[in-house]
Amino acid sequence: MIPESRVTPAPSTPPETAGARLDVEGVTVRFGGITALEEVSFSVPSGHVVGVIGPNGAGKTTLFNVVCGFARPQQGRLALDGSTFRPRPHRLVRSGISRSLQGLGLFPGLSVVENIVAGAGTTARTGWWSGLLALPRSDRDERELRERAEMLMDELDLTRHAHAQPGTLPYATSKRVALARALVSEPRLLLLDEPAGGLGHDEVLELGELVRSLPSRGAGCSVMLVEHHVDLVMAVCDELVVLDFGRVIAAGSPAEVRDDPAVAEAYLGAAVDV
Repeated sequence: MIPESRVTPAPSTPPETAGARLDVEGVTVRFGGITALEEVSFSVPSGHVVGVIGPNGAGKTTLFNVVCGFARPQQGRLALDGSTFRPRPHRLVRSGISRSLQGLGLFPGLSVVENIVAGAGTTARTGWWSGLLALPRSDRDERELRERAEMLMDELDLTRHAHAQPGTLPYATSKRVALARALVSEPRLLLLDEPAGGLGHDEVLELGELVRSLPSRGAGCSVMLVEHHVDLVMAVCDELVVLDFGRVIAAGSPAEVRDDPAVAEAYLGAAVDV
């Protein structure tokens, strides 16, 4: 069985929010003769934190890449707030989506605050002419973006590192920088890929508190969390989707998934009597 989390679980009824809704409908992805995902369907309801878990090779990374636009499904569709969604990596921020990848992906030539500001992407652009002519609108938007970055640095204990280069920081600190960069655009849907990787126990607890707060942040934020850290997903997720060999083998609340024999078999490699 998957062990019970030692962390206080997320509330069964999430707060009322206006985060985006993501629907994954019958998604199939093949690489040559290998089927990485087979008719995968699930939803991330508005204002919910939904975790995607499974053993190594289950298809979690492929699924994450499909939602980010790095991989194209041969079958199925994605829908965002009920409308067909064809993600493009460079247009995610414009769609109200932000992501944090397994690798930090920080720009080595930029300071911490510059890396965070860069996460705003197209939302920071007020138009070519505004920037060129230094119009008031451009100045105002840049000021507001800088203020959001400073608030995030304060919240994530990064202020003292504002002008440091990412390469000089401890790994756990760099992970917080990457998360701040994902949040600065004020996304309505946040995609997190292994955010707890390389973190210590106390740092995972802090991450869990932050993720649980996201649905009530600002105008609301839904979260799709792909993670190996079982304690974390059990603590912060409203619902879980379990993949094995590219197929959904279980879905439901953390308690329901934890007690599902198919999940125990997938993780332990043998049938388990319940």
